[in-house]
Amino acid sequence: MEASKGIRHVGKSISDFQESELLLIGANVPHLNFDYKIQTECKQLVLQMRENFLNEIIFPVPEFENIKKLLERSYLGLSFSGETKKIVVEKLHQIKNENSFASFIGLIEILNILANSDEVKELNNEDTRIKWFLNDKIRMGTIYDYIHENYDKNPNVNIIAENVNLSTPAFCRYFKKQTNMTFTDFVNNYRINQAKLLLLQNECITEICFQVGFESLSYFNKLFKKYIGETPSAFKKKHLTKIVG
Repeated sequence: MEASKGIRHVGKSISDFQESELLLIGANVPHLNFDYKIQTECKQLVLQMRENFLNEIIFPVPEFENIKKLLERSYLGLSFSGETKKIVVEKLHQIKNENSFASFIGLIEILNILANSDEVKELNNEDTRIKWFLNDKIRMGTIYDYIHENYDKNPNVNIIAENVNLSTPAFCRYFKKQTNMTFTDFVNNYRINQAKLLLLQNECITEICFQVGFESLSYFNKLFKKYIGETPSAFKKKHLTKIVG
């Protein structure tokens, strides 16, 4: 996926990304992505593998043992970076216009690259595979849209619960099950991720605090350090120095 900025949701992992993402996601793992709606154009290139392809071609072949191990742990959601991402993305664009045989060979090459890469991060530490039905995707999409539109104001759990036809207690249970976070924690996490992007644009910390919906600078600083591990000023200084350098 290519976008200037956004949030990925794979299993119970919710985090931000910038520029592009290369993910390998196993079957029945819930996943969504959504942008920050700030001058964002999103492009996706999706390659899906049938189960019989894995069972009949990949798993029985001893030479594909590394690929088999890669696919067996894909239920955790795997994010690839660095040269691995660069090379694989190029190959994905190449094979989409190839004939069937060339595409098949290209796919095996891609899987082999991923299987032997150390530029990989597991997004979950537990099995999050579920049968995520269409109504869940629609409902979570509605919730995300509400957060997009109201994160800088005062998102109300009662309003969004009513919008998705749930009582407030039922909504809270549902949202925690889907995201492994409370609604309040999720909104605050979203605000902090938004603040990170604004800090990288060299905006004033006090202005950012109120711009993303916090009413107290001290609380913003405290929460930012809790989520990111450093204060907004330290984050801004470190990353802007890298950009300038």
